[in-house]
Amino acid sequence: MGDDIRPDLTALSEAERALALERFKIILPILEKDVSLRQVALDNGILVRTIYRWVQRYKKRGFAGLARQYRKQYARSLSREFQQLIEGLALQNSSLSITAIHRKAIIAAKNMGIMPPSYRVVRSVIDRIKPSLMKLAREGTKAYSESYDLIYRREAVGPNAIWQADHTQLDILVKNEDGDQEKPWLTVVLDDYSRAVAGYVLSFSPPSAIQTALALRQAIWRKAHPNWHVCGIPQILYTDHGSDFVSRHIEQVAADLKIQLVFSAVGRPRGRGKIERFFSSLSQMFLSNLPGFACSRARRSGVLTLPQLGTALEHYIIDEYLSTPHSSTKVAPRARWEANGFLPQMPESLQSLDLLLLTVAKTRQIRPDGIWFNGMRYIDPTLAAYVGETVLLRYDPRDMAEIRVFFKERFLCRAVCQELAGETVTLREIVGARNRQRRQLQQVIQERQQTVDALIEARRWTTTDIPEQAPPKTKLSTTPKLKRYRHE
Repeated sequence: MGDDIRPDLTALSEAERALALERFKIILPILEKDVSLRQVALDNGILVRTIYRWVQRYKKRGFAGLARQYRKQYARSLSREFQQLIEGLALQNSSLSITAIHRKAIIAAKNMGIMPPSYRVVRSVIDRIKPSLMKLAREGTKAYSESYDLIYRREAVGPNAIWQADHTQLDILVKNEDGDQEKPWLTVVLDDYSRAVAGYVLSFSPPSAIQTALALRQAIWRKAHPNWHVCGIPQILYTDHGSDFVSRHIEQVAADLKIQLVFSAVGRPRGRGKIERFFSSLSQMFLSNLPGFACSRARRSGVLTLPQLGTALEHYIIDEYLSTPHSSTKVAPRARWEANGFLPQMPESLQSLDLLLLTVAKTRQIRPDGIWFNGMRYIDPTLAAYVGETVLLRYDPRDMAEIRVFFKERFLCRAVCQELAGETVTLREIVGARNRQRRQLQQVIQERQQTVDALIEARRWTTTDIPEQAPPKTKLSTTPKLKRYRHE
């Protein structure tokens, strides 16, 4: 089968030009008559006949002749309709091999009364299908979006313009209060412009609105450490669609502080790659050097406690991460945030910030015996003048001993639960106590039910399986009795 080489040099693709140039450099010593054909073949590990064919093609067609060879079979023209048929077979079923598609194409060609295509022609048609189209047809919209969708990355123009917040479960085993090993959760608030960590919370508790609020509290307020200056109210808080971030509490906080909440597309976190990369770097540069690192079985003995891990994490963030030039900005996060004498916008006071971030707002009606909330009664003498009124409650889920009461946007009083007075009881502890009490009651009910079932079962066996003894039957005499008369 002969060769049909493209004669037009301008029709060559970049890959074909590179291939032609590579072959030209190989045969150049032969063309200049400095080296024999056999010697060039030996030096380059190529067959002699291949080198000879390249030289002949170059002499006949020039530089374009050294491009990839196109056989007549590949250049055979197929109708547009039949090409689309082959493409449709390839896009329709991902499990079909090229061989199977070729067989189906032969059957279709015979039915259409045209010459069946060869395997190489079918393969060439399939190879020309765009990879994006193949990805969408065979793997679905999500896989296509991950590979080919254009990403809109929000770029901050200065410090505190955009903050990113997210959670991750760290790949390290830490000793909890019960002495068991557990993986903690880390909530981080990151400044988009400088890549500086503004705040974080380390806890065994899973992601929640209060964890986010605690991280924002540390991020917004001034830090006690002299080398950690990142603070202030951000213009935009960029997060995912987690239930903690889209909670009503966080929405109220954002509205009060005039923070714009922006959420990434559902199921597509790539726009928040900066904080994802921070988590990855944290695992590689920090966690991997600690005992209990989950990816190293040999280091699981002698694990740290949560306070010890917190101390080590603070040291890493302040003394190493903030002072090391970032790979993207080429500037240390601390220096980039502090550049040009940036002055952040701060809240009025820490107390006002705590009132917004660390308390959850709920409405209740004041009853004659006080305010009932979460199954507990809160009282204060001030409430006596507001019986029947609807008030706004703000409470700290970490301490349910007291609640703050507001009436018509004015602070009214602090109502106290007498049962919890003098104690710091969290909402989590209250819920846990309720669940334990409910389980105990259910266990009592189950035990009583088992007792009843056992008695019924025992009674059933007594009444059915032990047959009652019938009275002895009188034996019938077979001898006939004599009839007696009354006067006898």
